[in-house]
Amino acid sequence: MNINPIIEVRDVYKSFKDVKAVKGINFTVGEGQFMALLGPNGAGKTTMVEMIEGIQKPDTGKILIDGKNWKDNKEEIHPIIGLSLQETRFIDKLNVRETLMLFASFYGLDSFRVNEVIDIVGLEEKRKAYVVNLSGGQRQRLALGIALLNKPRVLLLDEPTTGLDPNARREVWSILGKLKKESKTSLILTTHYMEEAEQLCDYIIIMDHGKILKEGTLDQLFTDEKGKKVVEFTLKQLSVRCEMFKNQCPFTITWNEELNRGILELSELDKELPVFFEYIKSKGLELDDLVTRRVTLDDLFISLTGRHLND
Repeated sequence: MNINPIIEVRDVYKSFKDVKAVKGINFTVGEGQFMALLGPNGAGKTTMVEMIEGIQKPDTGKILIDGKNWKDNKEEIHPIIGLSLQETRFIDKLNVRETLMLFASFYGLDSFRVNEVIDIVGLEEKRKAYVVNLSGGQRQRLALGIALLNKPRVLLLDEPTTGLDPNARREVWSILGKLKKESKTSLILTTHYMEEAEQLCDYIIIMDHGKILKEGTLDQLFTDEKGKKVVEFTLKQLSVRCEMFKNQCPFTITWNEELNRGILELSELDKELPVFFEYIKSKGLELDDLVTRRVTLDDLFISLTGRHLND
């Protein structure tokens, strides 16, 4: 990791009545580092980010922003943070420029910075458009623009592309990718999109049920998975279920009931795939289709938890 930590999280716990949302989390984010908290809904990602933002307080543990805690240093920490929550509500009858001018006034910023941000988030043609008339992707870019107004050293984005179509999602990725190249801003991104974490972040923490399951760079996460291929297949016999593969099957096969599709991982494709074909044939089954691909973060999450990220 970067040797200059901007965020330090040490042995943090947080509960809400009977729900233990965060259970002993530790990590460090370096200056200029983009880090993803990856996990399904309920993993504890949002609670963790809200504690970093100062919205929630840890029950126990320590969170430092640029070496300072929230309790004694709010005035110093607030100006260096930019944030965008899962949902941002705007005043519908303000236009894009007016909205940004309103938030810029909180930082004592002028119209020059507002015009810069409008350019950064690609809303030049919408500067006079009322917020109520913006598309979902445009509203999310506006929310990102607000988070960037103060040139934050720390940017916190909670599920920034949830609900967006693929094109709008990639527009947000493009803005963040450019920010990464041109600034020393550190980012914590919560997401349940594997591709988003892979596309944007240097370091990925996989969370579930308030705990860190695995963390590292993409290379580190896939150290044990190198060379493995995922094989997905369907059968002409539509009534087949996973139970048919439990007896004497040389492979571990998981079954997607919704798609009626089998999934397995192979380390030596050239040697193991013919064995798989023979096994299918020995059961009197016929393949309808078969594809191979590399291991993904979703596959890794399944191996750790037994379920998909989006479950």
